[in-house]
Amino acid sequence: MAEITLLDGGMGQELVARSGKPPTPLWSTSVMMENPGIVRGLHADYFAAGATVATTNTYALHHDRLAKFGLDDRFAALNMQALAEAASARADHGAGRIAGSLGPLAASYRPELFPPHGEAVARYAELAVLLAPVIDFFIIETVASLAHARAALEGAAAGGKPVWLAVTVDDEDGSRLRSGETVADLAPIVTKRASAILANCSAPEAMAAALALFRNFDLPFGAYANGFQEITKEFLKDTPTVAALHKRPEMTPALYADFALGWVDLGATIIGGCCETTPAHIAEIARRLAAAGHRVV
Repeated sequence: MAEITLLDGGMGQELVARSGKPPTPLWSTSVMMENPGIVRGLHADYFAAGATVATTNTYALHHDRLAKFGLDDRFAALNMQALAEAASARADHGAGRIAGSLGPLAASYRPELFPPHGEAVARYAELAVLLAPVIDFFIIETVASLAHARAALEGAAAGGKPVWLAVTVDDEDGSRLRSGETVADLAPIVTKRASAILANCSAPEAMAAALALFRNFDLPFGAYANGFQEITKEFLKDTPTVAALHKRPEMTPALYADFALGWVDLGATIIGGCCETTPAHIAEIARRLAAAGHRVV
């Protein structure tokens, strides 16, 4: 039996749902600003469900996103608030690690909008230095291209903490990134720079193809999928809201856990959930892992 790191589940959609308000282009940032403590509560619920990692609510806390709404002067303060919410939940739980989320620059799933290499490295480095004192490791999320992977890994190194790289793959062909480039070509990029390689924010059905390639990378690997019906054309526009994405009603905790345990069978040692997964999904995975004789670490 294996030792499995159990990540938490989705933050953004769950925070919006808990706020009871319509989603905005600032997404989980709006919720954190308007509802102090709601992020800490979600972290606490994930720990209670069995997760051993709290992923900070910093995915969308980038200068470009905040500047569009006249909030760039709060860049450092909002990142610090997100760190404090995670740290408070961990302190109350008494155990666990904190992963500093480094989300995509410009927009999710949009490799054509990614900034030039030097600019991207500098922006990731600024974030890494800011988050490093509180977190245990970085998780670079929803990486959609090889250029994105190169720049993010180089920038995150400034934080001096281990870095996990999570790529978003084509929902119909998990052997390819959203850019169309092959997952296999990540191997030389992540060598000696990443401590783990994962696939995230893609359909659960696509993950097996990515994991089959990760097995050749000589790194710990895993997956955390989303529960969207599809990444719609409406979402692939400038400044969308999550209202353009629709939840898969059939993606129950039981069905999602079927996928997650399948990833473990393929050799994954890091699993969790992304958008549209909840503490109930993580609790079911934890239950199933224990029943199968695995140990969550």
